Amino acid sequence: MKLVVNIKKQTLCCYSNDEIIHQYCISTAKNGVGELNGSECTPRGKHVIRAKIGKNAVANTIFVARRPTGEIFSEELRQKFPKRDWILTRILWLSGTEVGINRLGNVDTMRRFIYIHGCPDSDNMGAPSSHGCIKMRNGDLVELFDKVSTGTQVIIEEE
Repeated sequence: MKLVVNIKKQTLCCYSNDEIIHQYCISTAKNGVGELNGSECTPRGKHVIRAKIGKNAVANTIFVARRPTGEIFSEELRQKFPKRDWILTRILWLSGTEVGINRLGNVDTMRRFIYIHGCPDSDNMGAPSSHGCIKMRNGDLVELFDKVSTGTQVIIEEE
């Protein structure tokens, strides 16, 4: 299996033998594309899933620094913490594979903590809004999480 993120279309497609087997609507960075540390942009290029985090976590489990906080997301929590970057349900931690493009130095995707992760169901999909990560609906992410393994290739392209 291979995953392809299309920034322009705001989609994530799952491929098996060069055939799309599933397509999800996503949200990438509101700052656009870019690889530099601190840019809050979505990095381009070839990546792999380095780690899968949150197996069996309850939907809407809140993660901070890749650890469950013990909280479950609610709109009341969103109102209490309006600037919080909500990372929910599951995390697929990405690692770049192209040295100097998205791996090592000041362009390292993994050191930038770029994930495919869940978000509040009230967040809009299909339009850029993240801090660099790839956001998905929680139900879609649970489905995807169960289909992929560490080492799965993830290509992030602009078109």
